[in-house]
Amino acid sequence: MGRMLSEVNKAYLAGLFDGDGAIMAFIQRHAEKKFGFRIRVIVKITQRNPEILEWVRKSTSFGSVVQNRTTYDWIVRDQKAIIALLKLLIKYFRVKKKQARIAIRILGSQINTRKDLLKIAELADALSVFNVRSQLRRRNFAAKIKESIPRND
Repeated sequence: MGRMLSEVNKAYLAGLFDGDGAIMAFIQRHAEKKFGFRIRVIVKITQRNPEILEWVRKSTSFGSVVQNRTTYDWIVRDQKAIIALLKLLIKYFRVKKKQARIAIRILGSQINTRKDLLKIAELADALSVFNVRSQLRRRNFAAKIKESIPRND
């Protein structure tokens, strides 16, 4: 992907993220995971016109464009694609730089202990503070993890 995007297009894409994008982390219950949870990072850009989002999808080879009621979203759920994208764009971000750093830390973390899981949940909480909509329906991921840990651990 990096070779496909010129420096100008990387800066443009970072600007789209800064203005109309979101970098979000979710912790979900997952029976097959060692501690019963998995961490997912999702990135998206929202626009009224799908044409620019189709350009983003084609230029990056990542994600999909979906229609909402009045807008369109370009959404990337693939964790490897997200880390590659954020690393490629981080030097161009003005607004989303801190969020990108947190997301990269989350995606690069190994979960070997419940303490590791709790640290990542705290990072997910830190990331959600930056998103306006998350503030309105904020989930306290760290508290959710703490509730699931037996007291004798």
